[in-house]
Amino acid sequence: MSIKAIKTTVVSEIANTEIEDTEITDTEITDRKSGIETSLHLKKIPQHMAIIMDGNGRWAKGRNLKRSDGHVQGAKMVNGIVTHCSELGVKYLTLYAFSIQNWGRPQEEVNTLMNLLVNYIVQEKETFIRNQIRFETIGRLDDLPSFVKDPICMLKEETASLTGMRLTLALSYGGREEIVEATKKIAKLVQSGALNADQIDEKTVQKYLYAPDLPDPDIVIRTSGELRISNFLLWQSAYTELYFSDVPWPEFEEKDIDTAIAHFQNRERRFGLTSEQIQGDQKLNS
Repeated sequence: MSIKAIKTTVVSEIANTEIEDTEITDTEITDRKSGIETSLHLKKIPQHMAIIMDGNGRWAKGRNLKRSDGHVQGAKMVNGIVTHCSELGVKYLTLYAFSIQNWGRPQEEVNTLMNLLVNYIVQEKETFIRNQIRFETIGRLDDLPSFVKDPICMLKEETASLTGMRLTLALSYGGREEIVEATKKIAKLVQSGALNADQIDEKTVQKYLYAPDLPDPDIVIRTSGELRISNFLLWQSAYTELYFSDVPWPEFEEKDIDTAIAHFQNRERRFGLTSEQIQGDQKLNS
């Protein structure tokens, strides 16, 4: 079934969700449900975090529930994670919400995901404004049905001037597709004579990605134990730290974000240099 055919059959039914907020008070961060403490250096919080929210279907299957029930439970986790990251001081948070390949899933599942997306946009508008969260998207937004696309565009416009964390949803997104589209734009410039092929470099490609001003992610987190990045931010993740959690997204809580950040803070990022070079630069800057 084509994307166009899928879009025309999506039924707009909004699902209700309940969201719980948490607070950060010190460098010792305690999850209120578990009581587990994770020590984080708040001055070393990753600037850009990206998350592949995986495991909704398997979580539901393991409980003899429908896949759609897993997505509903997964949607309930988003607000807590977004709020927590904002309070920690994360500047950019990118969530892999719906891939181009996801259009090939069963129609009922696609319907559920679209409805949950609209529900999230409508319910969290005031939270975004209150917390100064700027809302953005990457991907082929025109693939989305109008009842989904319209409130997304409205929320992007209403939060455009906010100065807090930038939340980006990857929707109808694919990393390969993003690179192909950028390449086509560059090729047209070369063909028209507006750009010399010898002038093309990494900055040229970056300029024609979906969000050229979005910095590369410092860490990509994937939930539910799968060890792959599934066509997510392929260009941007060349030197990104990867963290794989066994916790499925419907159970992924603030404490799990803290654990991922703690792992990140214990890694040495070398960007092709040696450990001695990195440590030397750190001494000079201290």
